[in-house]
Amino acid sequence: MSNYHLAEINIAKMKGVDINDPIMKEFVDNLDLVNTLAENSEGFVWRLKDDSDNATNLNPYNDEQIIINVSVWENIETLENYMYKTFHSEFLKRRKEWFLKFGKAHTAMWWIPKGNIPTLEEAVEKLDYLQQNGASELVFNLRSKFPAPKQIA
Repeated sequence: MSNYHLAEINIAKMKGVDINDPIMKEFVDNLDLVNTLAENSEGFVWRLKDDSDNATNLNPYNDEQIIINVSVWENIETLENYMYKTFHSEFLKRRKEWFLKFGKAHTAMWWIPKGNIPTLEEAVEKLDYLQQNGASELVFNLRSKFPAPKQIA
């Protein structure tokens, strides 16, 4: 058993001018379903949400076209299972319908001690660090994964 959980942030730039743009309707209509699916998935620990039960109103980049997601999982495997082997995968396949190509890294992952929850500011800093410095054991992405830190006996 690991003493660490996996934190992740992902961001996307919408084709719509904001989340209420008609082009975003099908994505928005399924957001609650996809979030509930995450919460009920094996390995799910926590996700960032506001009073509307999602994070679409949070705007750390001061850009109405950027939406963010921050979550915590038991490990990389449970996150990948949710991403690629559930209904969520349909949204990944269709992301070009709603989102523009984002040049820099748009997903960052890092290990946190079990029981900790990342702040939005910490998550944004991790993504910025990855964009500037590339993947390392400090912060990484799905292409360059790093294992959880070794247990301290």
